[in-house]
Order: sequence, then structure tokens, then C-alpha cells
Amino acid sequence: MTVHVFDQAIALTSTGDGLYTGATSPAYANMVGPFGGITAATALNAVMLHPALLGEPLSLTVNFCAALADGPFTVSAQPVRTNRSTQHWVVSITQAGSSGEDETVVTASVVTAARRTTWSVDDEPMPAVRRPDEVKPYTVPSPVEWIKRYEMRPIEGAIPRTWDGSGSDSRSRLWMREAVPRPLDLCGLAALADVFFPRIWLRRATHVPAGTVSMTVYFHAGSAQLAEVGHGWVLGQARAQAFRNGFFDQTALLWSEAGHLLCSSHQVVYYKE
Repeated sequence: MTVHVFDQAIALTSTGDGLYTGATSPAYANMVGPFGGITAATALNAVMLHPALLGEPLSLTVNFCAALADGPFTVSAQPVRTNRSTQHWVVSITQAGSSGEDETVVTASVVTAARRTTWSVDDEPMPAVRRPDEVKPYTVPSPVEWIKRYEMRPIEGAIPRTWDGSGSDSRSRLWMREAVPRPLDLCGLAALADVFFPRIWLRRATHVPAGTVSMTVYFHAGSAQLAEVGHGWVLGQARAQAFRNGFFDQTALLWSEAGHLLCSSHQVVYYKE
């Protein structure tokens, strides 16, 4: 069987105890370096592949120290503390710099957990929106490759087509899924949490350079619940809370078509005037 382009992009080869090698994928190229979501998924994959893994991801925080250059990189994923129900990981991605010495380009922390069956409820209900088949497909006017990997159907807050400074709100809602069918899993969900374009573009309808500095994903669903989603649609909602002194934040929520909250995310983004 042909390996899905997403799995090719996050593929890692073990070279030792918690050490892996990988390479950037042109299919997920962004304006500078690869799409942040694929980098986050790669860091998470290093933990998922580790033989000492306890449970499944509960949270993932990725700090983008610098853009990955096209080419090979090394990933280190080390469990620094294992408790009865939780496990704490430190992850780093390094690449050879201009001097030839390895430089850290990404740091990450992951918490995994052995979840128990308990009383559970989604306290953030999925908003009442039009179903995916009621929303027209939308081609994002962007030259970057990674956008082509996803099918998106915006309900509100689509990327501006006219950059005239007339923006008034930062909220987007859209249905999304892989363009080429692939069952949703935890790495795929981590990437989906980062598909939203910079909120400042929508809020201002002004095109300014922007890039994520730090991103955290909280996983509310495990592998079994994601298997029920399969290649189904995921509803995403993102908005910012404040823009100030060159940085803004973004919260994001992702639900399954059945209305289950799959994950929540928060990130801080740099923008340049």
C-alpha cells in the first residue's frame, strides 16, 4: 500500500535510545520552513514511537526556536519522569547550522497518561453550524504547499480576499479534513490544530508577516474516539484574545461531526509591523 503523504512527512528512523532522524517534506512547505503543524506532529511522533511510552498524549507544547531548513534533522525524545498514571517527556529537534554544528530549532514537552474511565462531559458544546455538505469547498488563495494537503470549508472568517484594513473580528469556523483520505489519529489531530491562518490577518484584513512562537495542544480524545471519526470532518474554531506589542494569542477548539470535543489549543504568535 502507498504510504500517506502525512505519514511520510512525520516518518522517523531510530538511531538509539530516544534518538531519531527525519527530514522535511516539500509537501508541507510553508513560506519559511515547514508547516508548524507537521513539525508538532513530528515531535509527537517521536514520543509515540518510543518503547517506554506510557498511555497516550494528554498535552503537547512546541516552541519554535527557529525555522527548520529543508533537509535532514535529528529528534531526541526522553522520558524525564514516569508516575503511576502520567509520564513527562522532553523533546528537541536539531539541525546542522551554517557552521556545521548542531543547533536547536524546536523544543517540546509532552505529557502522556494512562486514562481511566470516569465521569466525563464536554462543557464547551459544538456550535450550531451548517453541515459540511451545506458549505461550499474553498480554495485558499495561497502559494504554499501544505495548504493543498487539507480540504477546508469555511463557515465564517475565511481568509480575506481584499487586504483593505476593514477587518473587525478574529473568529473563524470551518470544516476540515485531510485532502487525501487518512484516518484521524493523535499526530494528525496535532497538525489540524495549527491549520488556522494568523488571526491578525482576519482581524485587520492586513497582510503582515507572522509566525507561531509557542503552541500547546490539549488532547481530550484518545485513539479509540479518534478511530470513530475516521476520515470524517472536523469542525475547527479559532480566535484571538489580544494583539499587543508584536504578539497575539490564539485559542482553537476542534470537534468531531458527532459533537465531541477532540482537542483544544492555545498559541502565541509573533507579527511584524
